[in-house]
Formats: sequence, C-alpha cells, structure tokens
Amino acid sequence: MGSPRWTAADLPDLHGRHAVVTGANSGIGRVAAAELARAGASVTLAVRDIAKGRSAAQGMTGTVDVRPLDLTDLSSVRVFAAATTDPVDILIDNAGVMATPLRRTADGFELQIGTNHLGHFALTNLLLPSVTDRIVVVTSGLHRSGKVDLDDLNWESRRYRPWAAYSQSKLANLLFVLELERRLVAAGSPVRATAAHPGYAATNLQGRTGNPLANLMGAVGNRLIAQSDQMGALPTLYASTADVPGGSLAGPGGVNHLRGYPALEPPSHAALDGDMARRLWDLSEQLTGVDWPLAPAPA
Repeated sequence: MGSPRWTAADLPDLHGRHAVVTGANSGIGRVAAAELARAGASVTLAVRDIAKGRSAAQGMTGTVDVRPLDLTDLSSVRVFAAATTDPVDILIDNAGVMATPLRRTADGFELQIGTNHLGHFALTNLLLPSVTDRIVVVTSGLHRSGKVDLDDLNWESRRYRPWAAYSQSKLANLLFVLELERRLVAAGSPVRATAAHPGYAATNLQGRTGNPLANLMGAVGNRLIAQSDQMGALPTLYASTADVPGGSLAGPGGVNHLRGYPALEPPSHAALDGDMARRLWDLSEQLTGVDWPLAPAPA
C-alpha cells in the first residue's frame, strides 16, 4: 500500500491542525516538523535543547513554537503534558538515542529504553485525552533483531550490549503501537496509532553512539549507503497524514526497506505478539506511574 513516489509535496493542507514532534531540532524530526509547518500545521518542537530547537525553528516557514521536553526525566514529561492545553491533532514520538554506552535516566531506566520507549509511553498517555487524530511512533528496521526481556528491561542483570539494547527499545516501540491501537479501538476512539521507520537515513544519531569506531563506521555508512534525512522523514510524514490503517508500519519501499519512497510493510513476527505487547504495557505503567487515560478500561 502506498504511492510508488509519495513525497512531502503530497501532504494535504494542514491549516488548522496542530502537531507535536519530539526531538525536532535535528535529523528526520526536524525535516518532518518543517514539512508539516510548510503544509500549514502549527508545529510544536518538543526538544531537550531549547537553543538548538530555536535554531531549527528559524529555518522553518509557518507557525512553529519550541518547548522544553526531556524524555530522560519523567518530571519533565509531566510538566510538558500538563502545559499542553490545545488539542494535538498529530503526535509524533520521534526523539531517540542509538547504541549508547550504559547510562541511566533521571528515573533510573537504561537510557535507550528510557528515552525511546518509556519516555514516549508516558508522554503519549498523558497527552492522549488531547489527541484528536494520529499518533506516530518512530521505530527502526532493527526492531527485527530485537528481543524484549521483561525480567530485565533496564539491563540491571544482563551484560549490557548497546546494539541489543537499541533493538530492544525499537521492538518495544512497535509493541507499544500494537497495544495502543488495540486500546484505542476498544475505547471507541477515533485516534489511530501508527509506526514509521526511516530505513538507513543520514542523521546525527550515527555520530552519538559514544564509541569512536562505531561513530566512524556510521559516518562512512552515511556517506556511502544512507539516503538523506529528507527521504528518511517521508515514512513519518506518510504515517502521520495518509489514510493508513491503525497499527500499520510505514518505511522505505525499496530493497530491504533501507531506501526509497514510503510504503507499508509488515512488522516482525515478534512485534505482532499481542501477549508480549500487553505485558510490556503493564510493566511500562508500573515503571512510569502513568496509566491508560481513556474509558472504558480495556480487558
């Protein structure tokens, strides 16, 4: 499903719509925010570094504001959500870290699962009563190699492996979307939960692993293999605005889903495990202290 050459030029008129994009000061988040604003949406850049966010906003046309959000600190997530009083038509959970050394968030979570999944889990549920149309969670093709360990989600017992931790967090993103969509349907909500991944896109993630060799390899890959961040942002934009089914995954439609124009693709078998999705949701509620906000409560 999807146009063979869908681009940002195919975005609908978004005047009167409000989008919130996390991590929108760089990479595909910045491109997605800029294109949504160009199409008429009012866009909130939810960023940890306000100065970088303001610099990004200066290069965008349309109505753009910048607000602080640190996904590694649940108190920051709660403050951001409490201060969001306008309806949010499109919420894009984009911010992320990749293959970092073992670090902990302010709440004691392993940095990658804490940033990529738990921070967004809390933000999404806190904002959900204000969301009107679409929630897009940005995952990665590496979810296919991921394994979620519910007994040691935060790498307190296992030997820490940066790439395994990253893949776990990206699989968690898709399990979250699956369970979120199921709950939205059960609650009779018009909101759709979708997922997107950029394929191999040249962004600054590859230079922030904390490992000089990995950073060098990422730089070489960016130059020789990767597509641009403009192309990498297209699946996010497609999942945000096209008439796609809830629970779907958009990614590049080219060979191995690494490059190309956006199209829907099947998630991994592990991402479709409904029992795991529910168990991860329950654990995420326990860890973040953020519960499902809509009635009726799903079975």
